[in-house]
Amino acid sequence: MNHGSLEATAKSLVAEGKGILAADETVGTITKRFESLNIRSTEESRRTYREMLFTTPDVSEFISGVIMYDETIRQKDTQGTPLPDVCSRLGIIPGIKVDTGAKDLAGSPGEKVTEGLDRLRDRLSEYYKMGARFSKWRAVIQMTDSLPTQTCLSVNSHALGRYAALCQEQGLVPIVEPEVLMDGPHTIGRCQEITGQVLQMVFNALYDQRIFLEGILLKPNMVISGKECSKQASVQEVAQATLQCLRRHVPAAVPGIVFLSGGQDDRLATEHLNAINSLPLPKPWKISFSYGRALQDAALEGWHGKNENLRDGQQAFYHRARCNGAATMGKYTEGMEEDRARKAIPAHRAEWHDD
Repeated sequence: MNHGSLEATAKSLVAEGKGILAADETVGTITKRFESLNIRSTEESRRTYREMLFTTPDVSEFISGVIMYDETIRQKDTQGTPLPDVCSRLGIIPGIKVDTGAKDLAGSPGEKVTEGLDRLRDRLSEYYKMGARFSKWRAVIQMTDSLPTQTCLSVNSHALGRYAALCQEQGLVPIVEPEVLMDGPHTIGRCQEITGQVLQMVFNALYDQRIFLEGILLKPNMVISGKECSKQASVQEVAQATLQCLRRHVPAAVPGIVFLSGGQDDRLATEHLNAINSLPLPKPWKISFSYGRALQDAALEGWHGKNENLRDGQQAFYHRARCNGAATMGKYTEGMEEDRARKAIPAHRAEWHDD
């Protein structure tokens, strides 16, 4: 294990003003998103869409890395260059999702455990050779009045620890993602309580597995009200509760925290990130983003599956990346949303080669 290389990669992923694009949707998930816009989902259309995102001109100003799915990391662009190499040449670090999904947890109705540890060492070695330098594993935590159980927290924390140890052994920075779902009527107070418990158990497991904390990134949920909660917390309340929770449970040795959006509206996810970074409290880690839909929704709608709309899709992606890049420094403003047209990517840089 090369500690220096792991730490350097982790720090690069949370460089000033930058964050991570999560483009690691499974075929089933991205097909549902395509079909909602009447876009046909094929291996080729999925490649075209993701190539559009990765090659958006100048987006590396705000995007440090991209998490790919197994299908994507094996694909090539229209010129025959492997997509990980395409990203690397543009200054974007390739990453890979390595878990195989959340399955029902035996003996714990309503709860999930993430699988994928079998043969993980071999898969990580292969992905490293393909150009990946970081990875992601997502644990899913359902919250109700009686959930999560200690069993659920224990097995998912242990799996995250084993995954992280295997990644570091193979030279990949593990993104550790324990997601407390925002579904349900829970209050922000309940979310803070459970998120704190989850983070505490996760870091206990990482310690038990002898993880080099300077060579990981944490990808948690923000502390927010449940979708069905009658009283939705304000942006400022979310920022204060989230930062308080992180300061209590995340070791200072961790170089960066890259939030998931968790189904938040794209602008709200940006506002929350900006508010957290604007709070006048010590933050021993860089606080950034690893968004999926909050970066992609507008781009997908702008592209709409048509080659003639590729520039529109790239423009939408560039705009959201720019806004979130500013939010990592607490510099996002409402005016940036109205300023979109003036900050358009230069026409001469938005080149695309049709098949």
